[in-house]
Amino acid sequence: MIKQAVILDAGRGSKLWPFAQLRSKGMIPVGNRPVLRHQVNSLRDAGVEQVVIVTGAKHAGLVRNHFRNDADVEVVDPAASQGSAFSLFCADGHIKGDFVALHGDCFISPADIAALVNAPALPAVLVAPISGHRRKNDYITCSVGDGNVHACWGHPRNRGEHFAAGFAFAKAHMQLMENNSGLFTAVEVGAMPAQEGYVEMSINDFIKDGGTVAAIEANDPVVDIDKPWHILEANTVCKNLLMAQLTENQLGEGASIHPTAYIDGCVQLGEGSTIGRNVTVEGKLIVGKNTKIDNGAILRGDNILGDNCTVRDGCLIEGSVVGHKCYVGHGAEMDGVLFNGVYLFHYMEISGVVGENTDIGAATVCGTLRFDDMTTRHRINGRLESEHPGCDASFIGDYCRTGVNAMLMPGVKMGVYSICGAGVILQEDLPDNTLVYAEQTQLKKAWSPEKYGW
Repeated sequence: MIKQAVILDAGRGSKLWPFAQLRSKGMIPVGNRPVLRHQVNSLRDAGVEQVVIVTGAKHAGLVRNHFRNDADVEVVDPAASQGSAFSLFCADGHIKGDFVALHGDCFISPADIAALVNAPALPAVLVAPISGHRRKNDYITCSVGDGNVHACWGHPRNRGEHFAAGFAFAKAHMQLMENNSGLFTAVEVGAMPAQEGYVEMSINDFIKDGGTVAAIEANDPVVDIDKPWHILEANTVCKNLLMAQLTENQLGEGASIHPTAYIDGCVQLGEGSTIGRNVTVEGKLIVGKNTKIDNGAILRGDNILGDNCTVRDGCLIEGSVVGHKCYVGHGAEMDGVLFNGVYLFHYMEISGVVGENTDIGAATVCGTLRFDDMTTRHRINGRLESEHPGCDASFIGDYCRTGVNAMLMPGVKMGVYSICGAGVILQEDLPDNTLVYAEQTQLKKAWSPEKYGW
């Protein structure tokens, strides 16, 4: 059985703006845990005894801090790495035998990680289907057949039906990474590959040299968190996996449900959490520790709430993941994902992803329906992205604020450390470290009782 693993978390995350400005992609919260934490826990459960995380120098401190109490996790931050193959080779000195390598920005179910750890032959690739609203030219794809990977293609027009979420290698296969050409040559005519070394290109080299690469097909959805709307997608997949395990009420020590609460579903309450007066729960609900839900709050659909939250006063939460230490108050409505420490105090409507420690002002509204009934298309790094159901959501970065009656139009993004002032209608992305506010033009006219016929 494989006992070591490497997680690759050194990508820049530029396409995930504004959520990878202050964290690596692997530290994006999914179900209120970083993706890296999900992966480490799943690897442990599968029998892995040592994990090496290769991350970028910019966010290495955050990753180290998170895993500071995990004796079996080591964080490596090379000075520079031009691609996943070279990042993987940076862990060579820490690896003694067979090992698993995971892309740190992929949310993968524990069962699929366990299947890779127990790969019957090496090398092996954990492959996931490209489906739904995703395009093949968004990926390095894999051509799969007869239980093997036959080739990998760089962002093709119409080749390959899968993408690689993880790998299983023998120690000797590290030479493939060391000898990677640094250029992905398996591309179609007219394509322009970046000068980076990808693990998938080393897989191609192994196949060209006569080797066989086993394909392990994922049974559960795998989400590659590459664009902001993929955060919504990954949290939905995680939520569905957790809710499938919840079949009856589970109350931790000191947790309680008030007799006036209406529960149509089942709930899991952590230690010290309460569902109070006149609360309505329609669906399944997972709540962390010391969270208070009270005074007519409505939770509809399947929801996850973190630790030490306050949810009260007729607010409405629908099919969402709410982080730790969040406040959702009087008449607030939200669906989507809140990172830790988000405050929705009074009468607002939020749909999308809201970054850490963001304060949403009263009556802030995030529009989600265009007048033409179309889906917003985004330009990311100059490329026009395909339509996706999450593209009309709003994406608000960490440590932001909005003023009273601010309005964010469908698909708009706010950078970190930014403010959308009172009464502003935000129709385009707001850069990091930026304040936008409205200037009024006022007209004054004489007025008197004579205007009413006196």
